[in-house]
Amino acid sequence: MLPAALLQAVEEFNEQEFYACHDTLEALWMDSTEPLKTFYQGMLQIAVGCYHLENQNWRGAVILLGEGLRKLNHYQPTYQGIDVESLVLDSQELLQTLQQTGPEQLSQVLEKLNASESRGILPRLPKIVTIDH
Repeated sequence: MLPAALLQAVEEFNEQEFYACHDTLEALWMDSTEPLKTFYQGMLQIAVGCYHLENQNWRGAVILLGEGLRKLNHYQPTYQGIDVESLVLDSQELLQTLQQTGPEQLSQVLEKLNASESRGILPRLPKIVTIDH
């Protein structure tokens, strides 16, 4: 069973409440020890990267997505009841799209990400999937 705070963070992340997710994960991160500490930090950095994306901060999004991916790569395919592999794949796809389009096209990327008819053309925002034990 996942800790209640982690379930809350997953729900916040999946509802695209990235700032709230950051706060929840930060509390978990501060109270944990390795290897869990780095795992929480990686998830936190992905959430902050998505928060920067929402605020049209291309540089912040690219940096934090990259940092989070580096940390989470070591926890695949699953860790602590989380499907890390799917989170990493979704985040990598988003990061690659941002890197290929650059900051000058960020508003167009965001418009397409938010348009339902664009599914399949651009990556979707990452989701955190939990694994039932």
